[in-house]
Amino acid sequence: MPISFDELLDRARALADGRPRAVLGIAGSPGAGKSTLAEQLVRALNGDGPEWVAYVPMDGFHLADAELERLGRRERKGAPDTFDAAGYAALLRRLREEEGLREVVYAPGFERVLEQPLAGAVPVPPTARLVVTEGNYLLLDSGAWARVRPRLDEVWFCELDEEERLRRLTARHERFGKTRREAEAWARGTDQRNADLVAATRDRADLVVRDVVGWPDGPGHHRTDAGLGGVGAHPGG
Repeated sequence: MPISFDELLDRARALADGRPRAVLGIAGSPGAGKSTLAEQLVRALNGDGPEWVAYVPMDGFHLADAELERLGRRERKGAPDTFDAAGYAALLRRLREEEGLREVVYAPGFERVLEQPLAGAVPVPPTARLVVTEGNYLLLDSGAWARVRPRLDEVWFCELDEEERLRRLTARHERFGKTRREAEAWARGTDQRNADLVAATRDRADLVVRDVVGWPDGPGHHRTDAGLGGVGAHPGG
């Protein structure tokens, strides 16, 4: 069933009611539009007033290429064991602790041109009553990933038509330096194995977001009545 963007905003706002700080997770396969949805929500909720919503992508917890090479996992970059899952879970815990509510908490970011994590790049101020985080493996229940879901107040699963998801994922890889052949091979190989794993976690989500109507208009915004497929692929989504 389609859902309006305003309904999503209302649901996100409600999470922060009666809590010192709430954390909303957005999960989904590579290329499904997680980053686009998260950024649109944060932008619309903050509006022109004080920034009470913060955005913390999971991508900052990628292991550096040097460590992936040491572990022999460089060719599987993006798989669950190529992230610092325990570190991500620890950050989510810290965001909810009393100390984390009194001071700025810094999270790592991810530099898409370099394809490397960047320490201390994402500040979460004490004024943030809602944190929106997104990533592939928020609903995974194995290893250190199992510590993530209990630290999220709600998780939405972002879904997109499979052929469109693959098309956008391939285009993303091309934008960041891969040839067409390399991009297609990665999207249908390494990325697809990860996507299949993520898809199996769909039933653990509180809400499946597939068709969204009424996206906001204006500079930096997109609007569509055809769902996430019309939003446009973001490097991290």
